[in-house]
Amino acid sequence: MLQILAATSNKHKIEEFRGAFRILEEKMKIITLDDIPAFPPAEETGVSFEENSMLKAQTASAFADMPAFADDSGLEVAALDGAPGVYSARFAGDNASDADRIAKLLDMMKGKTNRRARFVCVMSLAYRGTPVKSFRGEVNGEIIFEPRGSHGFGYDPVFVPDGYTQTFGELGSEIKEKISHRANALEKIVSFIKAELDSMDDFEFE
Repeated sequence: MLQILAATSNKHKIEEFRGAFRILEEKMKIITLDDIPAFPPAEETGVSFEENSMLKAQTASAFADMPAFADDSGLEVAALDGAPGVYSARFAGDNASDADRIAKLLDMMKGKTNRRARFVCVMSLAYRGTPVKSFRGEVNGEIIFEPRGSHGFGYDPVFVPDGYTQTFGELGSEIKEKISHRANALEKIVSFIKAELDSMDDFEFE
């Protein structure tokens, strides 16, 4: 059975990852950072989601000597020229809470008539420090004027995806895990790994 490391300490993301990879549970097992002692976090020095996610995947796969995947995701707001972008998690400072980040975003959006935004997620796969492939997912929507809902995390309470009237914070995991940027990227990486597992003779991780 293939073991693959999910290079994140975010418990919410790990739950989503396990759900997405459930169709492969007979052929692969997700390992988390809790299983890897003294794991060194990667420095996110990239200028794009692709660069940062691959940096994290390469670092994790090299240290653990196994396949690893990592994601980098964030919110891009049109009226803020794409900010916070790759700095979404550090938008209000290193130790800021989700509420702090939302408050800063809404403050910067005061007076803005263009509320268009998109969530972006890039999942990258690496093997023993070598890049394999990246998979990008996006979901478009709008930023509302005040937080609504207690589900999800990050900027979910202020983001309404196209085609819906509720925020990700109101929609809950059942819907979010079908339509979100991370769900989109996860579908692509799961399909890739499934294809590799289905053709074991050519499987580069074995």
